[in-house]
Amino acid sequence: MPNLKTLSAEETIKALERLGFRRVRQRGSHVVMKKETQGGAVGCVVPFHDELKIGTLRGILKQAKVDPEEFLKQL
Repeated sequence: MPNLKTLSAEETIKALERLGFRRVRQRGSHVVMKKETQGGAVGCVVPFHDELKIGTLRGILKQAKVDPEEFLKQL
């Protein structure tokens, strides 16, 4: 498993956008992102903070069904 590092929400959102996700809406400090796939829509919620802890980032990637290695290539 690759070593994830602490990232900002902005860096995380940009990497997810490179993977095909788009911003759907924002409510308060949470950005909802979605991607249409052959199996249906996949979504995730990114808290818009200066720093996302590694556990939070792992949860976002799990929710988005994105492999951490694939995510790190997009940074």
